[in-house]
Amino acid sequence: MSSGSNQHTQFSAGDSALGYLYQVRLALLLALERLPQEDDGFVVYLETLDDIVFEQQGTPRELLQLKHHKKKAANLTDRSEDLWKSLRVWIEGRKAGAIPHDAKLFLITTSSAGSDSLVQYLLKENRDEMEAVKGLRDVVSLEESKRKEKGKTVVNEKRYSLFRNLEPEEQEALVHSITVFPHTPDIIDLNQELQSCLYYAAPRDHQQSFLEGLEGWWYRRSIQCIGDPRSFRIYSSEIDSKIKDLREQYQSNSLPIYEDIFDAEVDGSAYDEAVFVKQAQLAEISEKRIFTAIRDYYRAFEQRSRWLREELLYISDLEKYERRLKEEWEIVFDRITDELGAEAAESAKIEAAKRIYAWVEDRDYPLRPRMQESSSITRGSFQILSDNLDIGWHPDFETRLKYLLELPEVS
Repeated sequence: MSSGSNQHTQFSAGDSALGYLYQVRLALLLALERLPQEDDGFVVYLETLDDIVFEQQGTPRELLQLKHHKKKAANLTDRSEDLWKSLRVWIEGRKAGAIPHDAKLFLITTSSAGSDSLVQYLLKENRDEMEAVKGLRDVVSLEESKRKEKGKTVVNEKRYSLFRNLEPEEQEALVHSITVFPHTPDIIDLNQELQSCLYYAAPRDHQQSFLEGLEGWWYRRSIQCIGDPRSFRIYSSEIDSKIKDLREQYQSNSLPIYEDIFDAEVDGSAYDEAVFVKQAQLAEISEKRIFTAIRDYYRAFEQRSRWLREELLYISDLEKYERRLKEEWEIVFDRITDELGAEAAESAKIEAAKRIYAWVEDRDYPLRPRMQESSSITRGSFQILSDNLDIGWHPDFETRLKYLLELPEVS
């Protein structure tokens, strides 16, 4: 019996999943750090020549191997698989001509480097490349002697062989290209690093919300980058444009639109008994248009709820906005129902309801003057009002549907 469904086992995919998420999140951080430094722009690739590749002017300039570990142990030793796996990727890539010989190669790991490890000579500061080369050669030589001894196996034998078969000057040139960054922030700690990069991009009180909006876009764009061969690169101009777009949304005359809400798949059947759906059915609106109403209702409800939670909007703002919508509706509703007269047939009332409903579908009253996607929020807000029977489409909507809001008596 399992001791719990959330317990990790030796077969858990958790580490692998964290590794991929770390790759995507770190790529965003590194791209943000480069934005103010690269006037000519750059391109980001994921899962191509390396975990992350930065390209400039059509040439891969920086290739990054990422190693994320839950435990930050000092395990980046001379024989570390993280080190030798990276070396293998780079040696084979250079040999095949896919990796330019002048490209910078980075090993970025959440692990620390052992104090007596050759990795100490490959850090950004206090480098000693010849000592690093000597250390790598010593490892290969020692492991080769072990391999020749009966019963000894060498875990990294193929990787050692690749390095050993390089000419001495090739070994030195390879090491010259490599920089190791140990003890980098893990996937959780990256949050603080990302916020620091965006410190001046968003109001201080809403930096986390701003970051979530940017990361939401970045994750979707990264999935597209990896999965769609037509969109396998991300341009720095895209990132810059998205930041500017989000910055506009967080101004006092706007509100942010959360793309995860707009991209969410809505289950229409969950709203079969909703009052606003009954309102549309009373007006004999088609099923397709009713589903659009459900989608707009969901978007407006979720967007408004999140704005309230993040204190970007207040209840008084919503009340004022809904009064405005109701007043606009009343003008149209009263005019059309007056045209009907007291003795109108049911068919005429339904036609009137269709006209009122069609008027709502064409409305766009933004909550703030410079809001984006405001038409969907407007339509959804009208549906929210109709769900409370504050407004309606059929001339007799109140008497026909009032029972839907009556609560059962408690015995």
